[in-house]
Amino acid sequence: MYRTVRRSLGRAFADDPVWTWLIRGRNSADRAAAVLGELAHLHAELGGEVTATDGHEAHAVWVGPDARPATTGDYLRRAHRVIRPLGLRGAARLGALTEVDARHPHEPHWYLALLGTDPDHQRRGHGDALVRPVTDRADETGVGCYLESSKESNVPYYRRFGFEVVDVLHLDKGRGPDLFLMWRDPR
Repeated sequence: MYRTVRRSLGRAFADDPVWTWLIRGRNSADRAAAVLGELAHLHAELGGEVTATDGHEAHAVWVGPDARPATTGDYLRRAHRVIRPLGLRGAARLGALTEVDARHPHEPHWYLALLGTDPDHQRRGHGDALVRPVTDRADETGVGCYLESSKESNVPYYRRFGFEVVDVLHLDKGRGPDLFLMWRDPR
């Protein structure tokens, strides 16, 4: 399954501001796919859920309120599989992402760590099919949802599900791209 997750997410994030900032040069989409696949695998091992549409056009990685959050040790154990695809410049920029973790909500919530649809299949409801079931579960249990959008153009998309921007994080003291931190209260 992780081969299709890597391929789909790699294509979906090929023009993503954060990933293009982290990974530049030759084969950047393939290298981003390797890192994204590793992150999906890590979250699944810690109790998260990796979901896909029937044809694997889209994938989502959700971390539930009962899953163990990833620690620095978890990331370090995977460093050899992450650092090589990032390259030295990308690896050096990883430190700027620690601020993302620092702003992560502490109350129980569902965290949409990754959502990507292969560009050839976008705007056909695949993302909706992976978001709505979890927001419905969150509503049933009275738990909020959280995500970080790396594209301002995706903010209206997430608003359709009830997410609202609660903060904007300017990575690397404004030298990197912006992340739109979004929260959804249960309904």
